[in-house]
Amino acid sequence: MSTPQTPPRHQPAKLRVYLGAAPGVGKTYRMLDHARELRSEGIDIVIGFIEPHGRAETETAIGDLEIIPRKTVTYHSITLEEMDLDAIIARHPHTVVVDELAHSNVPGSRHRKRYEDVLDLLDAGINVMTAVNIQHLESLNDAVSRSSSTEVRETIPDSFLNRADEVVNVDVTVEELRSRLREGKIYSPEKIEQALANFFRKGNLNTLRELTLRTTAEKVSTAASEYRRTVGLEQAPIPEKVMVCLSSRPGSEKLLRVGSRIAGRLATNWFAVYVDAPGTDSRTNLEAAKRVEDFQQMAVDLGARVITLKENNIADALIQFAKRENISHVVFGQSARSRFDIMLRGSVINRFLAEMRETTVQVVSMPKKQDK
Repeated sequence: MSTPQTPPRHQPAKLRVYLGAAPGVGKTYRMLDHARELRSEGIDIVIGFIEPHGRAETETAIGDLEIIPRKTVTYHSITLEEMDLDAIIARHPHTVVVDELAHSNVPGSRHRKRYEDVLDLLDAGINVMTAVNIQHLESLNDAVSRSSSTEVRETIPDSFLNRADEVVNVDVTVEELRSRLREGKIYSPEKIEQALANFFRKGNLNTLRELTLRTTAEKVSTAASEYRRTVGLEQAPIPEKVMVCLSSRPGSEKLLRVGSRIAGRLATNWFAVYVDAPGTDSRTNLEAAKRVEDFQQMAVDLGARVITLKENNIADALIQFAKRENISHVVFGQSARSRFDIMLRGSVINRFLAEMRETTVQVVSMPKKQDK
């Protein structure tokens, strides 16, 4: 066998993400299959972390690929294993395989989440192949929760997927996936019936497949548009632009997910805009100010450009910004308000609609603001 060669690293490290609709579609197997192909071509590739979950196919797919030993971490008197980030960087292969991307690291680790470890590997000049299921994408958290009636706690920001140089959709039919489940290839026997009746319901799996296909298509469309603009193949049309209007109200993360999904479908950039006006809660309430800060960080993670406007009138500020940036789509949050309250205080949304007739406005229902 030829000695693995490490090509010169004069280009930024590449990120390839294997995206699936659900556990068991074969993401890890496909990733390992490609890893063995690269090794046969003389590429220096190692496994940074793989979790076979007792699946014989995955164990076989590892073959004789080099595995970087995991490090042990003690937490509350329990010994756990984590990916050894420092050991991988010290080994410095051309490419590393990292599974379970949405995993939360043991408290006390260098980073809170594994995707942050992957970013360190990329910064170190190491190419990464990794895998994740669609339900872990932050912008789709609400949609997946509604479809599957399951709360997804571990998520990755959309900005990470946007960083990927290539997204590989690993897809199987709903019937094939349910058959794999019945055959014990995904979960242990005692979990099969419950899984078939819940997360692996046909309707839910169809929804997840559609979300996965759409997300992959959006990534391809964005990359193709960027390439055309870079090489000057054609004059890019005037792009659609999306604006999410942030407030300090609890539940505003829902607006950000909606805005991120719209921007993804349009393959365009988007803004998360907060107006810091006199009388807003964030100026007088520390809790409200902290919520705004958290929402703005979430917006960055989802790939938005965060804008803070210091103006006296919220509606005027949003209208002026929308006109200046040629915004085509706007997302507002709307809590339940009485007609008397709207007459007394006015409505930012109504004012915006009257002024910006050519703009598409989506109003998302929000929890009713509690009086204090």
